[in-house]
Amino acid sequence: MKKILTRTVSGCIYVALIVTALTLDSPYLFFGVFSLFIIFGILEFHRLAGQESSFFKYLVASLDSLGGITMFAASACLTTMGNFTLPATIYLAYFIIRMVVQLYDKSDNAIASLSHSFMGQMYVAMPLSLLNVIYFNFAPHLLLAIFIMIWLNDTGAFCVGSLFGKHRLFERISPKKSWEGFWGGFLFCIIAGILFYFAFNSYFSGLNLFEWILLGIVVAIFSTWGDLCESLIKRTLHVKDSGHIIPGHGGLLDRIDSLLLVTPASILFLILTFLS
Repeated sequence: MKKILTRTVSGCIYVALIVTALTLDSPYLFFGVFSLFIIFGILEFHRLAGQESSFFKYLVASLDSLGGITMFAASACLTTMGNFTLPATIYLAYFIIRMVVQLYDKSDNAIASLSHSFMGQMYVAMPLSLLNVIYFNFAPHLLLAIFIMIWLNDTGAFCVGSLFGKHRLFERISPKKSWEGFWGGFLFCIIAGILFYFAFNSYFSGLNLFEWILLGIVVAIFSTWGDLCESLIKRTLHVKDSGHIIPGHGGLLDRIDSLLLVTPASILFLILTFLS
């Protein structure tokens, strides 16, 4: 009972933090919340990489976190002002410093160390930085709708999979996921898209009904793939959770794994939709 209560409370705090950041119309709060996500996400990725604790490891983790925040700032500046010279310059400096710092690491596998750093940038920092595109170029409430669809997809997959799951979706990577669960989440996302259109369309965005349904399908598919990609990383590294920052839920990456693929996929969908 205590474990369920802990999981519920921490989950509510996590959701409330995101909803607040996306509904208060404060770019600074948005920047602050998701900058923290980048920091904790990159630190968790370093922990997953399993490098031995050392001064060098902490230095690299700090550099990578700074690089991730700078990428987020560059994306924000580009989408709001069309100019990202300062943060881009800092990011170039991060790249140079990171390469030079590696020269002073006495470990035998420089390629692995550099790969961990730059994969953390591509896997964690870049998708979170792309949230700026939806937040500033489309609407904060549309981004909130995407988050809600991700959560509903997880809920639908869990409920339907727990009750009716028999056929494994991707047993090699995630033995518990089922096709029945996938279709449950898929249906929840489509229903959410229909509800957003009829009940909240003027609040969230100007998508038509067909486009809302398509967005729900995009979120359902890429949310599942995002979850599976993180499962693949954890299975390769022989770990259960990415961390313990969210009591009862595991690490931050365990909560945003779907988002890391849904974000670029949603942006591609929105660009194709509004350009057509």
